[in-house]
Amino acid sequence: MKKRFFTLVNPAAGGGRCGRLAGPALERLRAAGIELEVAQTRYPGHAMELVRQAQASGYRHFLAVGGDGTSYEIVNGLFPRAESDARPTLAFLPLGTGNSFLRDFNTRAAAASAEALLTAPPRSCDVIRLTHRDGVLHFINLLTLGFAADVAAVTNRRFKRLGQFGYILGVMTCLARLDRRAFPIRVNGSGELDRRRCLFLAFSNSKFTGGKMMIAPKADPADGLIEFVHWGPIGRLGLLRNFHTLFTGTHIEHPMASRAAARRIEFELDGPVDVMVDGESLTLECRTLEVLPAALEVLV
Repeated sequence: MKKRFFTLVNPAAGGGRCGRLAGPALERLRAAGIELEVAQTRYPGHAMELVRQAQASGYRHFLAVGGDGTSYEIVNGLFPRAESDARPTLAFLPLGTGNSFLRDFNTRAAAASAEALLTAPPRSCDVIRLTHRDGVLHFINLLTLGFAADVAAVTNRRFKRLGQFGYILGVMTCLARLDRRAFPIRVNGSGELDRRRCLFLAFSNSKFTGGKMMIAPKADPADGLIEFVHWGPIGRLGLLRNFHTLFTGTHIEHPMASRAAARRIEFELDGPVDVMVDGESLTLECRTLEVLPAALEVLV
């Protein structure tokens, strides 16, 4: 029986690279016997709409052609309906910029992902549900608050048109002001709120973010847990001196860092804050994080 995938192509991913490469890549999959129903996204949120329509029409297998943002929209199109429906399958053809989630499984990008579509058995993957003041969203990579979220927000608001140079300006701006503050949380229903000031908090389902940064080296996408990493109020020189450790995962050995595995996180924020969720910069008043164990199958 042929595999049949509803395929979402984001032609703008990777600065337009996805639009140039998607056609030939999909033709190779078709030639190998995979049946594809292809739709292109035209604006932010469009993939969510298309996935919901496809899901209502009976599709249960989906292929993300793009980057982290494409996968994020597909997941949020699938859920919450998928919680009470047949478990969906998500495959990837990484032709965008990020693709952080896939680094937990391989580093060969598009070639390995195409091979997985043809030969790999599906793997169970947890999904994390964030409830916030205005609704619910879902993710498979990470949610972070603090420095990285601040950089993403500043870049999007002030320097986005400058591309990669704009991101560097965002880093420099946030490094200059280095806002280290508390985001009060309660872990696993414990009585006391954690009010420690920090450089960042990260709540991860997989190890990597930003491409090659190993923010949560102990994370496992199928263990039914949220990997929680807290890096305390380190100063500018300390951050610069230890920045390389974010790429090796050894930052969790720093005296100001700590990690834990959690099933539930409760936030007690005073109001909305900038967050980064699977590469998307948002402003949300977070309420709770919960794990949906093995809610998704992935081909990786």
